Amino acid sequence: MDRTEGTAVRRRDVLGGLAAGTALAAALDANATVDTRKRYVSVGVGSRNRMFQDALWGPHKAHGALIAACDTNPGRLDHVAQRAIQAGVKPPKPFLAADFDKMLRELKPDAVIVTTPDAFHDDYVVRALDAGCDVITEKPMTTTAAKAQRILDACRRSGRHIRVTFNYRYSPFRSQVKELLMAGEIGDVLSVDFQWLLNTVHGADYFRRWHSNKAISGGLMVHKATHHFDLVNWWLSDLPVSVAATGKREFYTPEMARRFGLDGPHQRCRTCPEKAKCSFFFDLAADPGLKALYLDNEKYDGYFRDQCVWRPTIDIEDTMNVVVGYAGGTTLSYSLNAFNAWEGYHIAFNGTKGRLEHSVIEQAGVAGASGHSDEDRIKTRIVPMRGNPRDVVPATGTGGHGGGDAVMLADIFDPNAPKDPLLRAADERGGAASILVGVAANRCFETGKPVKIAELVTGLDWPDYPKMPGHKDPVTQPPRMVRG
Repeated sequence: MDRTEGTAVRRRDVLGGLAAGTALAAALDANATVDTRKRYVSVGVGSRNRMFQDALWGPHKAHGALIAACDTNPGRLDHVAQRAIQAGVKPPKPFLAADFDKMLRELKPDAVIVTTPDAFHDDYVVRALDAGCDVITEKPMTTTAAKAQRILDACRRSGRHIRVTFNYRYSPFRSQVKELLMAGEIGDVLSVDFQWLLNTVHGADYFRRWHSNKAISGGLMVHKATHHFDLVNWWLSDLPVSVAATGKREFYTPEMARRFGLDGPHQRCRTCPEKAKCSFFFDLAADPGLKALYLDNEKYDGYFRDQCVWRPTIDIEDTMNVVVGYAGGTTLSYSLNAFNAWEGYHIAFNGTKGRLEHSVIEQAGVAGASGHSDEDRIKTRIVPMRGNPRDVVPATGTGGHGGGDAVMLADIFDPNAPKDPLLRAADERGGAASILVGVAANRCFETGKPVKIAELVTGLDWPDYPKMPGHKDPVTQPPRMVRG
């Protein structure tokens, strides 16, 4: 559900779009039979929602049915109906966002899938919980401490939990890192060095979408780094307690456009008078999936998916450095750069018995686009203290996010999924623990002062994490140094 604030939706277009979607839904009604599957509805049907659509229309159609879809944009609701017809399933009933509560009352779904822009997650999550529904929400869980508090309070009030879709936990090679740490390969972890790099294809894409508005996305510290902070929280089985951070925007600026020899910035790529000379030009019409979702439907809400990456209204950072203190005593040093020459990350865990180094070079493309590669170059090695390093053959998978998407979706939708000793499923506690590091970092950017996580929310309980080597356990001394 992409939204441009202050843009009105023409009533005639809305009614026409919904009528078309309803007609498509009616096309299969005649053959409807009693359906005992779990019943899902989605709110927000932008590019991120396609993963859930495809799961419920493909591998997990025996486990659940997408019975309704809700969005601000009727054209995208029509697009979802067309995709359902192509998949050979009954199209979900279309609802405009203003009718979200009506949808819950009329259809009484078992669960609500929330994939709206980030700042609107809390509103739909809380309303769904209060209506008695389970909730599956895309990461980040939300964007501010106040919104996180609303969700925590709603879970406590309703007695329900939500599911935050941290698919990075499920990538086989990241799960393997967790297994190595749990097994005590390097003892207990005292510090972590983590560097994440976004290239000027994927990284630049955050600066042309709604993500470039911090009020909607929380900036990259929340929208993107929620993955990374959650990984560290889960890898360590620990909770963050303090944050110090600095951040700046120095690359995606009007000044940089002029340094590149451009006259801009301009409004968007499609109408840019300098498209022929700007190497950051993005042809929205060239990608069939993005064209169908956004370009063909921008007449309804005025949202441009190809905004200029140099425009002055961008208010998110492109260079960030964070130091996080954990309850168990571990310290994380983290950096995120959004204009690098390659994409991926390096992470090193420094423990009482040695060091675990893990790196991934990602072949990432434009977010949500069709046909980009998911093949990653992965390396993991153990460096014992005073010993010889050894490479670990990385576990691999197929599909999105290094094979993590398929494993996570099975864990969510398949009632017969096996028990998970790694406890990769995340609820509101893990979702809050992740975003609060980014929220605290954003506050550091503004004030220049460190932030305590406990100052941001109340009632944040410890998530369910696997047991790790303890900081007070006996430690085997490394071998004596041999001098030649």
